[in-house]
Amino acid sequence: MADTVTVLHRRSRLLLAGSALALGACASVDPRTSLERAVDVPGRWQQGGASPGSLDPVALAAWWERFDDPALNELIAGALRTNPDVRTALSKIAQYRALRGVQRGALFPALTAGVAGSGTQVRGRNAAATTNGSGTTESYSATLDASWEIDLFGAQRQTLAAASADLAQTAESFYGVEVTLAAEIATAYVNLRSAEAQLAVVQRSLGTRLETVQLTQWREQAGTGNALDTQQAVSLLEQARAAIPTLQLSIAQTTNQLASLAGRTPGALDALLAAPHAIPAAPADIAFGIPAETLRQRPDVRAAERGVAAAFARTEAARRQRLPALSLTGSLGVEALRARRLFTPDATIASLLGSLTAPLFEAGRISATITIQDELQKQSLIAYETTVLTALSEVENALVAIRRHTERLAALDRATAAAREAATLAALQFQAGQVDLLVSLEAQRTLLDLEQQSVVTAADRTADQIQLYKALGGGWSHL
Repeated sequence: MADTVTVLHRRSRLLLAGSALALGACASVDPRTSLERAVDVPGRWQQGGASPGSLDPVALAAWWERFDDPALNELIAGALRTNPDVRTALSKIAQYRALRGVQRGALFPALTAGVAGSGTQVRGRNAAATTNGSGTTESYSATLDASWEIDLFGAQRQTLAAASADLAQTAESFYGVEVTLAAEIATAYVNLRSAEAQLAVVQRSLGTRLETVQLTQWREQAGTGNALDTQQAVSLLEQARAAIPTLQLSIAQTTNQLASLAGRTPGALDALLAAPHAIPAAPADIAFGIPAETLRQRPDVRAAERGVAAAFARTEAARRQRLPALSLTGSLGVEALRARRLFTPDATIASLLGSLTAPLFEAGRISATITIQDELQKQSLIAYETTVLTALSEVENALVAIRRHTERLAALDRATAAAREAATLAALQFQAGQVDLLVSLEAQRTLLDLEQQSVVTAADRTADQIQLYKALGGGWSHL
């Protein structure tokens, strides 16, 4: 018997030693090394200039405050509390925290308790032979059972690491929702103010055009003008009026969009948005740092990193399924002939069993699982690469858009100033009979077009600044 135990002990040691060698042979690559190789991050921005400044995460957390618009501040602050997507993302964090708790619980023993009772009634001549002489036998038992699959080679710890990475990825996704929401609200708010500013431009032009119509009508009535001039002036007036319903529609729809983003019903924000405001503009000196700083700041990039970590951990857990598993089971029970005697039992039973098992034949199931996890690991690296490339592209696009729209706005300002002077001179000369009506009408049309272009371009530049803040990963704060 002793020889048999010795042989079994030696075989177990050989099995464990072989498993350790197999574990070393199947060790995976460090995910951090794979992340570093995924994308060659440049050292500077192509559109950033020589002095990008250092990225300030604190200032980025509430970047909209730099626009100095109380209504915008109130909109975003409220939406970050009440938006449905934000609440859903918070719920997902709680969900994945619980899932991690499930995986963590698998590392510890499981205990179960049970109580049972039974009774047998015997009739006939054998009734007197029963234990209590009444023809009835009773028995009661209570048990406490324990089972524990020891994480001998770390497969369960790898699964727990994957669950922890999932939880971290979910938290980063929540931050990403905040970033996107703040940018969407700010952009919609800029669109609202842009439509209002365009409406104001059109309404101002109506006064000048109405004066021209009245002047041509008087001249026609006095016999110094003609119907052609009058109808041309009326046409130009009505063209301007035709733009008003479209702008009013845009204002109403954008207001409803802001209410929806804030998790409110249509009309709930009308009082807040009713007061007129100019198109907000951020200071020009936005510090955007270097690409590496931006990648560390962006929640979507960090979420992709956590996804890679989870994929690597699951791949490693799948590989360790080939290794032996050690399980311990134990039971402690008591038996009594009366229920009240369970605490002073007639008998106590205890058992402990340990087993070491290893897969020998599973028809390729483990190998197929490892292949699946390997491919998912590759996909997570590709997803990380895509996220990084998108992040770099978004910053570059925002920087070049700000620069070009600033140049365009400066040119439009000069052109508008000249067109305003030309329209004034043309109106005076038309009244004096020195130029044809068409000259005055064309000057008015040009001025209105340039003023609207200036409003739209100013709004575009502000939207570019918002996109830059979003691309830099601004608009979130830690839970």
